[in-house]
Amino acid sequence: MNTPTMLRESIGRVLLVVAVALLAGCATPETAHRASAAVPAARPDAIVARNDDFVIYAPEEGDTLASLARRFLGTEERAWEIADFNGSARVERGHVVVIPLHAVNPRGVTTAGYQTVPILTYHRVGPHVNRMIVTPDAFEAQLEFLKRNDYRVIRLSDLPDFLEGRKQLPKRAVAITFDDGHVSSYQNAFPLLKKYGFPATYYLYTDFLGARDALTWAQIREMHESGLIDFQAHSKSHSNLIVKGADESEPRYRERLDVEIRQPRDLIQRHVPARVIQFAYPYGDANEAVLDRLAQAGNYKLGLTVNPGGNPFFAQPFMLRRTMIFGDHDLAAFKAALQVFREVNLK
Repeated sequence: MNTPTMLRESIGRVLLVVAVALLAGCATPETAHRASAAVPAARPDAIVARNDDFVIYAPEEGDTLASLARRFLGTEERAWEIADFNGSARVERGHVVVIPLHAVNPRGVTTAGYQTVPILTYHRVGPHVNRMIVTPDAFEAQLEFLKRNDYRVIRLSDLPDFLEGRKQLPKRAVAITFDDGHVSSYQNAFPLLKKYGFPATYYLYTDFLGARDALTWAQIREMHESGLIDFQAHSKSHSNLIVKGADESEPRYRERLDVEIRQPRDLIQRHVPARVIQFAYPYGDANEAVLDRLAQAGNYKLGLTVNPGGNPFFAQPFMLRRTMIFGDHDLAAFKAALQVFREVNLK
């Protein structure tokens, strides 16, 4: 088959896909929140068609997903949007590319099911293997698996907009988190995160900081300045917040919860120019009193458990799921934790 014929057939298939996407978009409220996007000049016959929502483009020599994202979307970081929409990680001459100028499906819903975002949780990365310690070799193998299989590690700070239907995430989005603030997360995990360019969120319980095997504020500032690591709250003392003391009155219990929730936020923000809007519950436990005090504290947008599974757009923001990655997990177990889509079978 000659190239013009291939191109005509490719355009026909793409126009059908775009028509379906436009019809789907008309049925969702997200279309009301579009911002205008100027399409820069290009060789006239390279742009097959365009409107306010899409550009249909016939690739030229040297075009890549990154270059198209830079030209039409303003940044190479949005190349994944073109890849996800076209179902391809590369650009080929003779096959047109559809460039969505706005989020087409910010809630990740299809006729087959819906997107879920797994949040992976680590504690320590070090040489002494036990259930709570992942070796550096195992951790790197997991990061390499994510990269090799086209998972995209996102910043957890992007999740609130996804939950509210304002932001589309990559189809294979996954987040990485560390709990407590062990120094091994600086010595052994941070260099590997830098090597792969993967962001992560570290949850600190602030009474631990300054202990012999804990992070220092200097290390925390260094990681923050890298642009990869975000620091959020994991309580003051790491006590189980749902356990009320035998002689603790209800007012005193709520006062203690306020200290556990507010103090780490204020301390982290005093030492690091970060906005603390996330709270990881010690032991993953929360009750109505904890949820109430978290809401009353203001600013917090996410609360995180350690209940395994992925998070769809309709997840409860203060009861997000996180999947623990243990030291005895092999790659098969790690792969099983990457629940990025939930099929819906009505039969």
